[in-house]
Amino acid sequence: MFEALAAIPAGTQMVLAFFLLMAIGVPVAFSLGLSALYAMWLIGFGFDLAGDLIATGIAKYALLAIPFFILAGALMGSLGIAERMIRFFRVLIGSLPGGMGVVGTVVCLFWGAVSGSGPASVAAIGPMLIRAMEEDGYSRAFAAGLVSTGAAFSIVIPPSIGLVIFGVIAETSISDLFIAAIIPGAFMGLTMLAVLPLARRGAGQGRAALDRLSPDPYAGAPYATRLWRSFRDSFWGLLTPVVILGGIYSGIFTPTEAALVATVYALAVGGIVYRTLTLRGLYASLVDAASSSAVVMMVVAYASLFGWVVTVEDLVGSYSEALLGLSENGAVILVVIMLILLVAGMFMDAVTVMFISLPIFMPVVRELGWDPVWFGVLTMVNLAIGLITPPVGINLYVAANVTRLRIEQVARGALPFLLASLVGLVVVAMFPQISLFLVAWLGG
Repeated sequence: MFEALAAIPAGTQMVLAFFLLMAIGVPVAFSLGLSALYAMWLIGFGFDLAGDLIATGIAKYALLAIPFFILAGALMGSLGIAERMIRFFRVLIGSLPGGMGVVGTVVCLFWGAVSGSGPASVAAIGPMLIRAMEEDGYSRAFAAGLVSTGAAFSIVIPPSIGLVIFGVIAETSISDLFIAAIIPGAFMGLTMLAVLPLARRGAGQGRAALDRLSPDPYAGAPYATRLWRSFRDSFWGLLTPVVILGGIYSGIFTPTEAALVATVYALAVGGIVYRTLTLRGLYASLVDAASSSAVVMMVVAYASLFGWVVTVEDLVGSYSEALLGLSENGAVILVVIMLILLVAGMFMDAVTVMFISLPIFMPVVRELGWDPVWFGVLTMVNLAIGLITPPVGINLYVAANVTRLRIEQVARGALPFLLASLVGLVVVAMFPQISLFLVAWLGG
């Protein structure tokens, strides 16, 4: 047995060890680190090299965007900025056909982009939206499926932490990735809205339910008055994506600097405009952001060890050659890559999947002449769908905990959204111009 194991290259043993550690419940970051250290021992490199590799892996300027975008999202939630924006969307579109389903879709997509975490979005806004949708005629399982799906696409809609990670690994413009993801992110939202008529169950009291959970101070006023006042209250929050994306693409600041700008902007709006900033709230936001950032950066740190072994053992060359050897048809190879990403996204978070797979996939992307920006958006859509794909879609488990439903019930509720999302994925894959249109237009 040991002789057979010794015949397997160290890099391949590392990959097998990683999945074995994951299977027995070892956290992702430690699975990456332990399997990489095992491979380094097999190769004969001293462990004293590990510290330098970790420091080099995380000492990248673009990675500073991660903690600051997370902090900006935490501040927008704790300072009441996001709540005002949710109130505006509720007044604006709550009376449309589909009622609270439409509001839930828009709110989930927005909040997911603000928070930068799909599971965190489900936990934060799930109870409020699911209860309101249920009273508006939707089943609890369907409402949980909608919230899970909308929150999953937080890694697609800019500013996306996932796109920042992709840009760092693939050495691709993060600015272009942000711009390219706008239309596909909106399109995936439309696929969710297309599902709503299939589950509508009459007209309930969803708006009243939401008002009980988050009171509307302008209730009873004419629609035009409520719309104007809610817009006025939420104006500075609604301006956030304009400030971030406008500043990035106009060249005023880089995507990394935009994360810091977003944080300072949230502090300024909460402290000066809304006057909701308190030391206790600021401390709580800093703690939440620090813990969330630490999880991501632990994966990044240990993934640098993993990636070093991948490079030394030339796994990139051998695995990418094997992938290219599957077929001479680029479409077949693309389907294989998408299936790998979908399955991997079911079991691992997006950051881990990208650190493991992109060093192998990117040479294939370049060899076949695919646009890396389009491939980045496609990767994010794949991984977002993985968050709602049974048996391990993490968003489904969070929604089940929120609703006290069995995971099987939530999965059935999410199934229509999963199927619609797969249709959207095919469209994004078949028509790269959906992703590249704005990049070419603004770049010209």
